[in-house]
Amino acid sequence: MGTVVLLIRVRRIRNALLLTTLLVTALLAAAPALAGERTVVLSIPTMDCDTCPLTIRVALLKVAGVSRARVSYKEREARVTYDEAQTSVDALRAATRDVGYPALVK
Repeated sequence: MGTVVLLIRVRRIRNALLLTTLLVTALLAAAPALAGERTVVLSIPTMDCDTCPLTIRVALLKVAGVSRARVSYKEREARVTYDEAQTSVDALRAATRDVGYPALVK
């Protein structure tokens, strides 16, 4: 009788460890998805011509994790959609600054 009880307990512990391992693996795999896609609006007041938005858009799209960049000369702003697991607002601002257009978060 004692051996049967011991085997049952060992199986329960093994199953609990397996379940825990599966849950941890699932959480680690989901971590990037939890970070998710974000959109930020950057104010770029130094745009002074119709071609400025193209320069800024190209620079933003080169940043890893950026999926969309819409730049408006009229509004002097950029609306950028990005994966925050791959990049940050600071990296977006650096990209615009590096092509001569410092940006502020709106």
